[in-house]
Amino acid sequence: MRAIVNIVVSLGPVFAFLIVLMFLDTFKLLKFRAVLLTILAGCAVALVCYFINRTLLDRDWLEIAIYSRYVAPVVEEAAKAVCVVFFIRTKRVGFIVDAAILGFAVGAGFSFVENIYYLGSVEGASLGVWIIRGFGTAVMHGGTTSILAVVSKTLSERYGTERLHVFLPGFAVAIGIHIFFNQFLLPPMINTVVQLVGLPLLMALAFKRSEDSLRDWLDVGLDTDVSLLEYITSGRVSGTRVGEYLLTLKGRFPGEVLADMLCMLRIHLELAIRAKGILMMCEAGFRPPPDPEITASFEELKYLEKSIGKTGMLAIAPILHNSNRDLWQIHMLKSS
Repeated sequence: MRAIVNIVVSLGPVFAFLIVLMFLDTFKLLKFRAVLLTILAGCAVALVCYFINRTLLDRDWLEIAIYSRYVAPVVEEAAKAVCVVFFIRTKRVGFIVDAAILGFAVGAGFSFVENIYYLGSVEGASLGVWIIRGFGTAVMHGGTTSILAVVSKTLSERYGTERLHVFLPGFAVAIGIHIFFNQFLLPPMINTVVQLVGLPLLMALAFKRSEDSLRDWLDVGLDTDVSLLEYITSGRVSGTRVGEYLLTLKGRFPGEVLADMLCMLRIHLELAIRAKGILMMCEAGFRPPPDPEITASFEELKYLEKSIGKTGMLAIAPILHNSNRDLWQIHMLKSS
């Protein structure tokens, strides 16, 4: 019975916290399968870190106390950061709230493997030890990676890039928190309580900012997309800035290529409007069924991209939906 209590206390809190985060997400855009795969990725990261830490410790170049306080946090946060970079750069994260949940899921998987290891190797530890590991260390691993993801996603949206430098501030914060946690400057129980109070407040702020930003983007973006699509379908696009831009390309590309460019723009707008409609339905609590027409639209986009060519795609890029969020919309529709 004691062993069961230790397992529940050491492994349960971090997953309970993750479930609460998913429940608080108004739009619920992340599928359960994606979160589960992210947890498994965190488990794999923990195994990789185990072998790295073991290899470095076997060299006897640092005392284990120094290594655990200053080196292990860098190794572990760097390994978890690889997952965050992958999610953001491959457009699997559309909004800050999604980044927070996936980041925490990576940390949850990591802490799961780490605590399983400690449960098997540490005998006779008191219940207080497992409370600290479950509510303290495990939640710390989820929290640091979640903070890294939130900061990185925020900077990525602000500066419109996903280059390495937007990940460095969040990475530095994650390492700083991890190193501070490993110093044991505060009594373990107080350290755990401070973390359990501070992390939910931070997550609440992230969720609020993400949802406000999303609603603003939906209001402005949807009106713009619908208006431009109406101009294209009614043949009045020549009087818009988009039409004026296409006219500047008239001398550089054949007429049929310009027509394909306009067709591509129309499909992009239709997909963007459809994606925003899905977001609004998700906010209202509805999950729309898969639409077979979306697959046909993506097939047509592939054909048009080949027809337009690389030079033409570079020329049309300024008027296509190519911001981080617009590209994420396309990825969301592809995976739906």
